[in-house]
Amino acid sequence: MSKFQRPNIQRMQGYSWGEQPLDVQTIKLNTNENPYPPSPAVTDALSAFAADSLRTYPQPTADALREQIAELHGLSKNQVVVTHAGDEALRLAVTAYVSPGGTFAGTDPSYSLYPVLAQIQDAQTFNIDLEANWSIPTDFAARASAENAQLTCLVNPHAPSGRFTHAEDLHQIARTISGVLLIDEAYADFIDPEIGYSSREFVEQHDNVLILRTFSKGYSLAGLRLGYLLGDQELITPILEKTRDSYNVDAISQSLGIAALKDQTYARSTWKKVREQRQLLAQQLAALGWSCLASEANFLLTTPPSDSIGAEAIYKTLKTENILVRYFDHPRLNDKLRISIGTEKQNQILLKNLRRFSS
Repeated sequence: MSKFQRPNIQRMQGYSWGEQPLDVQTIKLNTNENPYPPSPAVTDALSAFAADSLRTYPQPTADALREQIAELHGLSKNQVVVTHAGDEALRLAVTAYVSPGGTFAGTDPSYSLYPVLAQIQDAQTFNIDLEANWSIPTDFAARASAENAQLTCLVNPHAPSGRFTHAEDLHQIARTISGVLLIDEAYADFIDPEIGYSSREFVEQHDNVLILRTFSKGYSLAGLRLGYLLGDQELITPILEKTRDSYNVDAISQSLGIAALKDQTYARSTWKKVREQRQLLAQQLAALGWSCLASEANFLLTTPPSDSIGAEAIYKTLKTENILVRYFDHPRLNDKLRISIGTEKQNQILLKNLRRFSS
């Protein structure tokens, strides 16, 4: 252990990411990637990219991409900042709005990167347990405010449960919470469109709300590392002009991001296929005696039958068959597996392997 580390860095544990096998034959249902390829427009943009332009720096604030994002959401460019994936967006929000020694609030369980970023900032973490049905407690905002939380993060749809929180509940939290509310919408593209969920409403109605979006899930670009934040201009400007790394988004990412956004027809077709496979997989798991939480994300949190060998043993057995799902060593999750929605073929191979664990 280096004696030169800051004390808070010495004390903390780093983020533990999902397994990334080198074997391309492995069926990866563990890190919530989109199982379908990016739009052909992305391939075309990559092929057409002028390599000699890489000798110069990219446009510093990704203005063309910001314009495209703003148009998609019905907002202005000044309400958008583009980031090196959603994880950088989170880091920038923590850096801008949480003081060292201040308080970051969230739920338990939630995305495990949140407390890591708070610890890097030398901030306190205040987590509030979700209800038994995975909903946000009605007194959540009051309790976070009582702790003087400067930044509060909520995932919607929630990870790792997939539960959807209705907009009015989030509006109420935004109206009553003391600091900035960041709504992490990493999985929002997979919400049933009939629900009518709108990110724009939060930005238009609240000056203390940041919305996080990513290209990793909905646009099948996890390998590109591209995301963005939406919010009131007074929230966005400090991040854009002060805490963001210079040239944080490279020229290739900016070009491919624009191409992906312009092909909404293709993107929405993959979201629809994921929703269809999500419903079908949940039904087929239920037929095997597994219980699944209702999900609006691109994964299912599911519990194996009580007479099975248990979630951890099933996870390990599947791994020997080159099938990866996610197991969490957490008190509320250690009897469950989180399964990313794959293609129909991948899901059927998974189900074939799971049948051995059903009576």
